[in-house]
Amino acid sequence: MAEGQRRDFYAWFWRAPLLVWQLLFFVVPLAFMFVMSFWLVKNYRMTPAFAFDNWAKMLGWNIFWSSYAYTMALAVAATILASVLAFPAAYGLAFRVTDTTRRWALFFLIIPFFTSYLVRVYAWQVVLAGNGVISAMLGWVGLGPISLLNTPIGTLVGYLTLSFPLVVILQTISLASIDKTLIEAAHNMGCSPLRTVFSVIIPAAKVGLIVAGLFCFILSFGDFVSPYYLGGSKPPTLSIMIVDSTKSGQQWPRAAVIAVVMILSLLAIAFTAVKFAYRRRG
Repeated sequence: MAEGQRRDFYAWFWRAPLLVWQLLFFVVPLAFMFVMSFWLVKNYRMTPAFAFDNWAKMLGWNIFWSSYAYTMALAVAATILASVLAFPAAYGLAFRVTDTTRRWALFFLIIPFFTSYLVRVYAWQVVLAGNGVISAMLGWVGLGPISLLNTPIGTLVGYLTLSFPLVVILQTISLASIDKTLIEAAHNMGCSPLRTVFSVIIPAAKVGLIVAGLFCFILSFGDFVSPYYLGGSKPPTLSIMIVDSTKSGQQWPRAAVIAVVMILSLLAIAFTAVKFAYRRRG
């Protein structure tokens, strides 16, 4: 075997597990779900078919598009909030603390993932309720009592609970990898700290910042727990519509339509974000 052929063999050998994994657990289920979206439900039983009834029903349903817009708006809002709130913390961990402190901070940011996300959401129910901690604090200053439970704010709190630590971690890793000589050169040329952040640091860490926001958007867009337990499921998000569709007449094909639309939307946004992240100036 020639040297070039040997290199190609080893390259494909080490790629094979990832390719097989993606094929079995992503491509095949997605293809099956797409095919199932054309099936029909008769007498509460799915019947294999090739009909566009489910697509016509869902895509022509105003409630579906209002839920789509609501889900998209919440995910975008959570992404913006998480990215903006995480940046000062990530900046401090990347440039203002020692390596040891940064490692311990990243470790403590990972700890929330050791506990169930559902348990953390239940804890927020106690805090956001009408007789909870936040309502009591607002009452002390004459602004309460007020309940943030079963509101879009409650859903956003849940989304941030899910994604905020991850966004801080990814932003910190991205900022810490910036060549420090670029920052020193900016200071030597008379740039203010704020201008250095926007002209040097953010462009240099653009890829990591966008990837962090993308992870937040993906987690928020497909989440079911927060909009159900903290948002009250009214208006419903797309994930809640999937559950409702399966409960009402066993409409799994219609649920498959919603799921396919969600996946296609996420793929389009992910590819667009990655393309923008790696696009060069000019």
